[in-house]
Amino acid sequence: MLNLKLEPKVLDVLKDKIQMIPTDEGAIYLVGPIQLPVNLHGETVVFQWYCWLSRCQVTDNYLEIIEQLSSANLAEYQQSSVLVYGDFEHADDALIRMHSICHTGDIFGSKRCDCGYQLKQSMQNIADHGTGALFYLANHEGRGIGLFSKAMAYVLQENGYDTVEANESLGFVDDSRNYDDAIQVLKTLRTKPVKLMTNNPKKLDALKNAGLPVSGREPLWGDKSEFNESYLQTKIDRSGHLDEKGTQPND
Repeated sequence: MLNLKLEPKVLDVLKDKIQMIPTDEGAIYLVGPIQLPVNLHGETVVFQWYCWLSRCQVTDNYLEIIEQLSSANLAEYQQSSVLVYGDFEHADDALIRMHSICHTGDIFGSKRCDCGYQLKQSMQNIADHGTGALFYLANHEGRGIGLFSKAMAYVLQENGYDTVEANESLGFVDDSRNYDDAIQVLKTLRTKPVKLMTNNPKKLDALKNAGLPVSGREPLWGDKSEFNESYLQTKIDRSGHLDEKGTQPND
């Protein structure tokens, strides 16, 4: 637990940086903005970082939340982030990316997928655009199946299964990702229209179905190689992603 002598001082520092967003299942606790200078292709770009945590408990007594977390195993909780650039709340035109965590691609730089490329390129596009936000969704590994299951899916892929077949053979659906919490955070940070960077029309539909004003879509293709060519084509052929021309095979 926190040292009682420090509680008032800690809360005084944090209280203006924490907000509670009610949800149907409880609440999202959002902390930020926090200045985060990022090395982006050799240049320092300053983003504003927020992190959020979903809880069943609904309270604006943030000291109570802090006390609980100090004795919890936070490694067991999924905690997502958003990097905001420019005047995201007020600018007329903003570019966003809903990026699913990819341990192998984002951290190790794996070329079996295009995730690492999409992460860095979307951050660069947002900085070049002048206003935007990158949502980094921590519970989306392997399209929602988790890292261990993703490792097993990779074994299957090395034995002739495509991405969809591998996930389904392990008892999962092709894509079980949920964007509800990210959408609630987006609504809190901005009410004006956004343009979404994605090749996946399901992400676009998730925003529109939540009543968010969407001004358009920007494709995010690149880093195609011998290692991920089949993977990328499977996303188009079987998962409904739009190709580089913005079409699907059955269009």
